[in-house]
Amino acid sequence: MEIEELIRIVNLDFYTGVPDSLLRPLCDYLIKKYGTNPAHHVIAANEGNCTAIGAGYYLASGRVPVVYMQNSGEGNMINPAASLLHPEVYAVPMLFIVGWRGEPGVYDEPQHIYQGKITGKLLDDLGIETFIIRRDSGRQEVEEAMKKFRHVFDMGGQAAFIICKDALIYKEEVHYKNGYQMVREDIIRHIVSVSGKDPIVSTTGKASRELYEIREQMGTGHDKDFLTVGSMGHSSSIALGIALQKQAARIWCIDGDGAVLMHMGSMAVIGSTSPDNLIHIVINNESHETVGGMPTAAKTTDLVLAARACGYLYAARADTFEQLDRELNRIKMQKGPCFLEVKCAMGARRNLGRPTIGTQENKKRFMDYLKSEEI
Repeated sequence: MEIEELIRIVNLDFYTGVPDSLLRPLCDYLIKKYGTNPAHHVIAANEGNCTAIGAGYYLASGRVPVVYMQNSGEGNMINPAASLLHPEVYAVPMLFIVGWRGEPGVYDEPQHIYQGKITGKLLDDLGIETFIIRRDSGRQEVEEAMKKFRHVFDMGGQAAFIICKDALIYKEEVHYKNGYQMVREDIIRHIVSVSGKDPIVSTTGKASRELYEIREQMGTGHDKDFLTVGSMGHSSSIALGIALQKQAARIWCIDGDGAVLMHMGSMAVIGSTSPDNLIHIVINNESHETVGGMPTAAKTTDLVLAARACGYLYAARADTFEQLDRELNRIKMQKGPCFLEVKCAMGARRNLGRPTIGTQENKKRFMDYLKSEEI
């Protein structure tokens, strides 16, 4: 289905959400039509955030909002959906558009498989009416579903279109870019060269894939790295938990701007617990690049100032490789927690691979390394 046709059927004019690769036609359409004009389109930090923004829009306007997300974000959405929107609470009508990663029978990455199995069940348990839009779904059946949804909205309920892979089409191309020069894979290579034998926790998306490939190229193995393939926004908390238990080791976290914004409160917890062996690096390309390139709020957020305010003992920014190398060597010797924001260009190699070891094998090797005498 062409995205313009779905937009016409939905016939609502306020959208908020978190970008998703399966919803890229929708995301690109919204950027083309509205940009980030907050009167019509708000890119949120996480799925609970956009659900609450949608509730506020309804309270102020009396009109139904559209909230879009990847199905992995249902977990973030559940709390406001159950304790704010539900007809037994405030009865706030809302239309969700959910990208179905890990759809049973469709190949996907390991972090999406279980989530894919329970996508519909979670929505059912929340009392949210659903309709699945597949590649062969026709205009008439989607219109009929939306007609039923409108009755649900009139009763203060919520509904969701679940979007299968390749079910939506947008023929116009939207290109995203920024003005920075450093490439993320090269940044990670510099981090690896300085971190040495120290353990690294890397965030979900291309950063972990690049870290894996760098280790492959170097032939140094993958024991030192925990690849956070799912649970976006939680890599710094994982690193914190490790750092508090392994105080003799220096723990590095390679994070992204979209991820750190998603659960920014974790920075305050890092500051308050103050582990002197934690180094938190945010590679900031001001975009949700892994799922298409839509902008994040990191473009207008001073992450270094935020880190200082949260209690990090050292916080700095690097815009060039000269600055990066200087700061990496400084924070390696600095008492932490330390924070480094690295400004980064968008883009990755077209032939960027994916980890070939399984998630449980990655876990075992990493745990064995943490027990070893090497660190």
